[in-house]
Amino acid sequence: MGLADYAFQVFAVATVAWGLGVILARNPVHSVLCLIMAFISTAGLFVLIGAEYLAFLLIVVYVGAVAVLFLFVVMMLDVDFAELKADYAKYLPIGLFVGVVLIFQIGFMALAWQSGNGVMDEEMKLGTAPGEPNNAEQLGMVLYTEYVHYFQIAGLILLVAMIGAILLTFRERRGVKTQDVTAQVARKREDAVEVISVPTGKGL
Repeated sequence: MGLADYAFQVFAVATVAWGLGVILARNPVHSVLCLIMAFISTAGLFVLIGAEYLAFLLIVVYVGAVAVLFLFVVMMLDVDFAELKADYAKYLPIGLFVGVVLIFQIGFMALAWQSGNGVMDEEMKLGTAPGEPNNAEQLGMVLYTEYVHYFQIAGLILLVAMIGAILLTFRERRGVKTQDVTAQVARKREDAVEVISVPTGKGL
């Protein structure tokens, strides 16, 4: 078996493992993090079979949508971050393990992409004759020339959706000091500065 075959096995096992983590984790924050890792592993599988567009779609759209989902979870469920930070030392080994696995997967995918072995054979990976633009380059040329306006409109729609999610879940917390910009701008010198004439030899 070539390097790409081993990479496929690693990404496949990781995808299944992170998928189980999504449904088995009791903490919603952990479930969302496992879901993001599952998307990244699935994107690696798509890259191995030459479907770069689906890999880009998973990373750009779905992981971005998961970020909004994470925002909803934090704001609507009111996750107590003080309690989570108190257990930081306990979860530190798990975080380090997740980071090492992610770095290993990305490096494995990069090596498999450069090796050109197994399913990553040049003819199957690119689907074009040698010297011609590959799948990702052709997609970029079409996306940023003929459909550039639709691409920008889609980005604006996602931006409006994120702003709407923030506004719908925003709650004013009582007892928290906030900045009143209007009062600060409208304040006059007489309201903030008082000149006191102190006689010589006497204190205030």
